[in-house]
Order: sequence, then C-alpha cells, then structure tokens
Amino acid sequence: QKVHVLPQTVLYIADAETFSGHEECHEQKKARKRNSKETAIALEKLLPKRCQVLGLVTPGIVVTPMGSSSNQPQEIEDGEAGFALLFPKIDGVKIHTFHFPKDLKNRVFDESKFAEAGLKNNPDLRVVLLFGYNSWKSGATRFLHQIVNPLNEKSIILAGGQVESFTSLTSENNNAQPSDACGVVGLAFSGPQIQSATVLLDQDVADERTAEAAMQRLKAANIPERNTIGFMFACVGRGYRHYKTKRNMEADAFRKFFPNIPLFGFFGHGEIGCDRIVTGNFVLRECNDVKDDLLHGYTTVMTLIHLGSTK
Repeated sequence: QKVHVLPQTVLYIADAETFSGHEECHEQKKARKRNSKETAIALEKLLPKRCQVLGLVTPGIVVTPMGSSSNQPQEIEDGEAGFALLFPKIDGVKIHTFHFPKDLKNRVFDESKFAEAGLKNNPDLRVVLLFGYNSWKSGATRFLHQIVNPLNEKSIILAGGQVESFTSLTSENNNAQPSDACGVVGLAFSGPQIQSATVLLDQDVADERTAEAAMQRLKAANIPERNTIGFMFACVGRGYRHYKTKRNMEADAFRKFFPNIPLFGFFGHGEIGCDRIVTGNFVLRECNDVKDDLLHGYTTVMTLIHLGSTK
C-alpha cells in the first residue's frame, strides 16, 4: 500500500488497563512500567524517525472511532481503549511537543525554558495543551501553577488535565526522568490561521439541559467546523457517576451541536481550562488584571482547535 501522508506529530492516549492489563496499584508499578515502555517502543517503531510523539496514560478515554464524523463519540470509562491522532505537515501551522520536569533542586521554575519550547516570544502561538503527570507527588500542584500562571497572561487557549503518566516523548531520552518524578508535558499549536475556544463545565453542570447550555456557549464562539478537532478533558468523578448512571452525556451533547467534528480526550485527575475564545487577538472576557482560574476538579473542559482552511 502507498503512504500518501506521513505524520509529523502524533498524540496517543491509552487507559492504564491497555498498558498494564490490570488496574494500577503501587505493588505492580515495576511490571506496569516495563509493559508501558515496551508498548510505547513498539508504537514508535511504526512511525517515521523524525516524528514527534507524545503518549499519555489516563484512567479513561474519550474517542470518536476512526476519527469520522459519521461515528458517535464515546466516553469509555472502563475497559481497555486508546487512540492516536496523527498530524501531517500543515501549511501555516507548527505543532511541537515539550516537557518541563520538576527540578528537585530548585523550587522556582526557570521561565527561560518557555522560550526554548516556543511558548515565549512567539506571536503566532495560539493553543497550548498541558498535561501534568504524577500529580500525587509532593509539590506537583505548585509546579503546575508555575507553568500555567505565566502562560495565562497571554491571549492563548490553555486546556488539558492531570494524567497518570506519559510513556512517549521522542524528542528526548526516555531514561532521563525517574519514574516517580512529576512534571508537565504538552503540545503547542502555532500559526496565524489557528482558531480555538474552550468552555468549562463546572460541578453544577449535572444534567442534559445544563450540559447542552455549555455546548451552546462553545457554539457561540463561531469557530469554523471544517478542519477542526474537539477535545474533552473530564474528571474521573464525572461521566456516568456524575450524571446518575446515564452514560455518554457530555459526548452526546457535544455531537448534538458539532455533528461534523470528531471528539477526543480522557478522564483524568484534574482539569485545566476555562471559558475562553482566541480568534486573532480576541479573548472571550476581559481579564481586568485578574487571571482566569484554570485548575479545577470535578469539571470538564471542552476545546475546539481549528487548523485553518485547506486550499
């Protein structure tokens, strides 16, 4: 078979059971780590050597099968599941991975590392997807604040959440970080043609009516739907437990308003995001010198990323 488009950047997310074959527990960390690494290496061998790969492990998955708008997005909270998003070269768009490990020797994050990652002095930066890992470690939340707060001052979209771990980051040595360290990995999307918006479904959103009201806010952002991807970052405490045993509530609400946009994401241990739109220099609400609160629990963050129109 001929390959017509080669991926330059890949984001793949799988639940913990897919990588370990069992629910995670501390006694099985060594076996799980070995299995995760072997699986990650096998996946990376299928991709071009120069491809940037970011792989995450989470408690649950949100996926649109085959990425086709004809398929219904699914919230898979139990059982083995995963997906991979393959981004080819896109004219006018740059996507790159980054990793900020917590330095055990220094309490203050060196913000010069933002420039190295393309997150500073980059006028075309539009969207940053952030994923904290090993959030149970002491100092992990404080470190995440040190990453999020400077970025929150910019007119960009910030979205993501707390995952269990990351298994792939091919731009660096996989053995560089001890397994019990904490930090932040992510994807940065740059390009003047990119448009994006996020909405936050807080704890009060607990039925079909209020979930759809949140989607109406996202729809009101008027983000073009062609060449657009939807992301859903939800707390493990939401899903069917939050909606009184009714499954797929939020994914169904998204599809009702965005039937032609595939939805991907995960259930995690904390969410990053707020109500915000970035189209050029427009931001949904004035900051009034007060930063948006971006770190949440028991919420869901819905995000749209438009990569521009094709010729």
